[in-house]
Amino acid sequence: KTSGSICFQNQRLEVKAKENLRAMRRKLQIIFQDPYASMNPKIMIKDSLAEGLKAQNLYRNKQALNTRLCELLNQVNLPESALEQYPHEFSGGQRQRVAIARALSVSPDFIICDEPTSALDISVQAQILNLLNQLKKEFGLTYLFITHDLSVVSYIADRVIVMYLGKIVEQGFVEDVLKNAKHPYTQALLASAPDVGKTLQVANMSGELPSPMNPPLGCAYHPRCPLADSSCKKSVPELKGNLWQVACHKVI
Repeated sequence: KTSGSICFQNQRLEVKAKENLRAMRRKLQIIFQDPYASMNPKIMIKDSLAEGLKAQNLYRNKQALNTRLCELLNQVNLPESALEQYPHEFSGGQRQRVAIARALSVSPDFIICDEPTSALDISVQAQILNLLNQLKKEFGLTYLFITHDLSVVSYIADRVIVMYLGKIVEQGFVEDVLKNAKHPYTQALLASAPDVGKTLQVANMSGELPSPMNPPLGCAYHPRCPLADSSCKKSVPELKGNLWQVACHKVI
């Protein structure tokens, strides 16, 4: 889709005046999937960490700025000597720690985590997830965590939104959704992840994923759904419920 609105703290971001967007950007930060691609390889870590601080005019005193940079590295368990190094001198996990420090630099309220562990080795993934959990508790952060890994969802999330072809099919508290999924697509996802959905006995989805540019009429999932009937082909199911919502004609 190319339409819609983005709201944060009851404010629509697309209608914010330019002069007010700077303050809003301080509250919103992002951690990208590939930490190396998200950093300028030609500048030192100290300059990468300082970019946001300088853009927000937060530290004009050089000594205060350097103190803040050292503080950030300490928060992500990296030595202060890292300030004088370049991104290529670090491992993938260390680079992601730098990316986390950069996101924390302006003291945000909300951080988008875009598959932040998918490019890392399994053992390193666990370290980064533990770090993110620790920082969330320490600074009262809210994460929007984008991932295809349901074990990551079960570990780090409080609420989960399951999407298919760009539409929400189920959302609710993690404990509810992962233990007793209602939508056939959510059930199939959990059944394919034995470490999360061990007790689920559901029919797996079949067929190929349709093009997001030309989704099926009616419920987008109906060509692959074992429960689909003629009603699923005709109308798009509404997202129904309160704290636990499902968009499916077959779920009452």
